[in-house]
Amino acid sequence: VQLQASGGGLVQPGGSLRLSCAASGSIFSINTMGWYRQPPGNVRELVAAITSGGITKYADPAKGRFTISRDNAKNTVYLQMNSLKPEDTAVYYCTAARGSWAFQDIDYWGKGTQVTVSS
Repeated sequence: VQLQASGGGLVQPGGSLRLSCAASGSIFSINTMGWYRQPPGNVRELVAAITSGGITKYADPAKGRFTISRDNAKNTVYLQMNSLKPEDTAVYYCTAARGSWAFQDIDYWGKGTQVTVSS
């Protein structure tokens, strides 16, 4: 499975970005797709995830500001990020798993896309 992410960039505080991630390859086994992020000097952490059935999971920092969605026909997952804060600055990684969104269950990682929130 290959994951191709796009949509990162520089945005001012309070702004919005939309990340996209297209999966290709042996995707029939994939249940969960999502996003992790790694802020500078910190560990990788879950942002949001969604199963093939539409069940979603959000980490506390993302609740109320970020929305994850999935187009199963296009094998693509999206992360709409609104009201961005400087602490959202990180490298964002698209993920895919046969199981859950837990870190140890992640089977595939995208290359990462930089999101920088700064004035």
